[in-house]
Amino acid sequence: MKKSVFFTMLVAAIGLASCSQTPKSNFKTDVDTLSYMLGVSNTQGLSNYAMLRLGVDSTHLDEFFKGIEEGMKQISAKEKAYVSGLSIGQQVASDMFENINESIFTGDSTMSLNKENYLAGFLDGAKNKSFITPDSANVYSRVKGKEVKERSIANLYSEYKKQNEDFLEDNKTKEGVKVTPSGLQYKILTEGHGEIPTDSVKVEVHYEGKMIDGTKFDSSYDRKKSSTFSPYNVIQGWREALTMMPVGSKWEIYIPQELGYGAMGTSAIKPFSTLIFQVELLGIQK
Repeated sequence: MKKSVFFTMLVAAIGLASCSQTPKSNFKTDVDTLSYMLGVSNTQGLSNYAMLRLGVDSTHLDEFFKGIEEGMKQISAKEKAYVSGLSIGQQVASDMFENINESIFTGDSTMSLNKENYLAGFLDGAKNKSFITPDSANVYSRVKGKEVKERSIANLYSEYKKQNEDFLEDNKTKEGVKVTPSGLQYKILTEGHGEIPTDSVKVEVHYEGKMIDGTKFDSSYDRKKSSTFSPYNVIQGWREALTMMPVGSKWEIYIPQELGYGAMGTSAIKPFSTLIFQVELLGIQK
């Protein structure tokens, strides 16, 4: 069984143990819809798990779902399926739903998934009563989840995002700075006269990367070792710059967040960060 399915089973059981009524869905906002879709999409494999891992008889799956839904401490020798469902509700911690909620609304305490919708979607999906298949709900959840997450991050980092936009707006007016149609900015520090790379080759480069405040986040110079990779396998801003630079060039490139790591960022790079690189193109490996 997939880890995500088991995790969702635990999440659902928490809510079911704390609700006196069967969760009911509503679709007033896109977050309501996302909550429901997440519930549906994470029911894949639940019936098989109940039968193969918990020993639930296939003729008693309805009782298994009843046990999850009610979350009651009632044991019946006749209804092993119900007991198995109940055991799921008893083994979970109260913070499981908050973990999945945090994965969507990272650090934004003002936003939350609709727990009632999530649980309703989970139950409907598990019983094959949903208006959408788990696969389709999973596709929706990935797309809408990314959209909602980016919207939440944009709210949290709105001031920082504006600082980076203002930097680029000011920087493009400086002497020697050129701007491509995509928004990439660059300045030629040393003009090379060698071959210009394509996506189908590997390049050898030395580089140093910084934020607009001067914070360094990566440097091949510090490692005292150049890097080799294909322009095809790096962020769009790097790819564009490398396929314009002749060998022997040294450029300073200014990569807008849209051509870098965007709203997601990385462990070392904040969301919406403009990336400033000094890049030295040493050679091409065909």
